[in-house]
Amino acid sequence: MDQYKATIQWQRNDQAFTDNHFSRAHTWHFDEGVEVPGSSSPHMLPVPYSVAAAVDPEEAFVAALSSCHMLFFLMIAAKRGFCIDSYIDEAVGVLEKNAIGKLAMTSVTLRPKAIFSGDLVPTDEEVEAMHSKSHEKCFIASSVTTEVHCCPVFTA
Repeated sequence: MDQYKATIQWQRNDQAFTDNHFSRAHTWHFDEGVEVPGSSSPHMLPVPYSVAAAVDPEEAFVAALSSCHMLFFLMIAAKRGFCIDSYIDEAVGVLEKNAIGKLAMTSVTLRPKAIFSGDLVPTDEEVEAMHSKSHEKCFIASSVTTEVHCCPVFTA
């Protein structure tokens, strides 16, 4: 069993707090000292209580799904002898009320685009198959009830 750790830190400082007019800015601390500024989403709580430039939990959720999928895709492509020069995914998550009326990330659509090089370039069908296998292996996608759709962007 592997364990993963994140430390989330927030400070009240000189804010009143009980009036609910306080900053939601905080910091995510990860391995080896990496720090990421975090906040509530400005879609949920306006600035100055949210920090638009910080990562909010909704964005992090979408990024985690996209990143996990990408990492498996890169591994699968390498094992099959395909060389990828770049990979970009403009993933989008939808926050809305679910079937029981609670706000939830109901769907995430991945739009990955991989640029291949070398003598061995996969067909569109092979790319689709690698994305399908990546989704199957992605343990983040397997951990959530969110519908995850993969709509690869193919290069001409």
